[in-house]
Amino acid sequence: MRAEAQAHVDTINEALALLRRFLDWDRALRRLDELNARVEDPTLWENPKAAQDVMRERRRLDEAITATRDIEREMADTAELIEMADAEGDAEMADEGTQALKALAQRAQGDKIKALLAGEADGNDSYVEINAGAGGTESQDWAEMLQRMYTRWAERRGMKVELIDYHAGEQAGIKSATLLLKGENAYGYAKTESGVHRLVRISPYDSSARRHTSFSSVWVYPVIDDSIDIEINDSELRIDTYRASGAGGQHINTTDSAVRITHLPTGIVVACQNQRSQHKNKAEAYNQLRARLYEHELRKREEEANAVNATKTDIGWGHQIRSYVLQPYQLVKDLRTGVTSTSPGDVLDGALDDFMAAALSQRVTGEKVEVEDVD
Repeated sequence: MRAEAQAHVDTINEALALLRRFLDWDRALRRLDELNARVEDPTLWENPKAAQDVMRERRRLDEAITATRDIEREMADTAELIEMADAEGDAEMADEGTQALKALAQRAQGDKIKALLAGEADGNDSYVEINAGAGGTESQDWAEMLQRMYTRWAERRGMKVELIDYHAGEQAGIKSATLLLKGENAYGYAKTESGVHRLVRISPYDSSARRHTSFSSVWVYPVIDDSIDIEINDSELRIDTYRASGAGGQHINTTDSAVRITHLPTGIVVACQNQRSQHKNKAEAYNQLRARLYEHELRKREEEANAVNATKTDIGWGHQIRSYVLQPYQLVKDLRTGVTSTSPGDVLDGALDDFMAAALSQRVTGEKVEVEDVD
């Protein structure tokens, strides 16, 4: 088989192997049989919530198993067609088969990612919190660039983006900001972005045009719906109100409408100032707190299981998950997976899917990659 076609076959097989591993194939087949039997039980709908859970799990498993089998069959048929075309010297048919394999490889990658988004909260909306590191204006400008990057990524996926909290920098950029991304699988995709992000560039704020390194952190946590129970004791909360700040317009208030809530046992702090009503800001901050506490519990479980995790840590050298180099060359490099891009402009404009897909796959395989950071 020609090299290009074989490369597509290898890509498809890699995606299918990860799917099977993630699903625990034999167990998934048995589980689907069990769920099909339960659906036939007329007493199932006596408990509507339990029935909906069964139907949801059944649909997810059935879609993943069917997609895997369909791709396997189409790959085998197309590969056989290409071999026949090559044997008969029919270059046009072989080219058509190769293009069909390319499209199938893209489909396999999409199905793989879709299957990987099966966590309890992966389908939920998501908060993205961005904080500038040390370094004053440089880091604050970098934090604002990250805010724009995640906004653009979400908009590319048809998500709605709301600015929940915002603290402007002294001269430029932001000290911190919290975005609310509303859309399908918002948390499932974005959760891989938690960590420290490093920027290397010629500073626009340095009259000597020297190269600067800046750091900002990103922390992602899911919006929690009523199906996930999070207990919060009001006696463990400290609630502060203050005057909202920002660049102007709707971010400026003349009353203490902004709300900050501190969860004393964990030290988690959340804030909201995007509404003029203190009551509405308090409700949104409370939702953020529930989300943060849920994410905090998830990370504790991951640590106990020695799973890959991206904990919030020092915003500086040695802790970064990705480096973005704009000078003297152009490169973005993920230090967990080794995925790179030679188009930082595209990445900063929201082209993050390849990085997210690789990080999601790594969470399943547990395979660590030795990656050297860029200078």
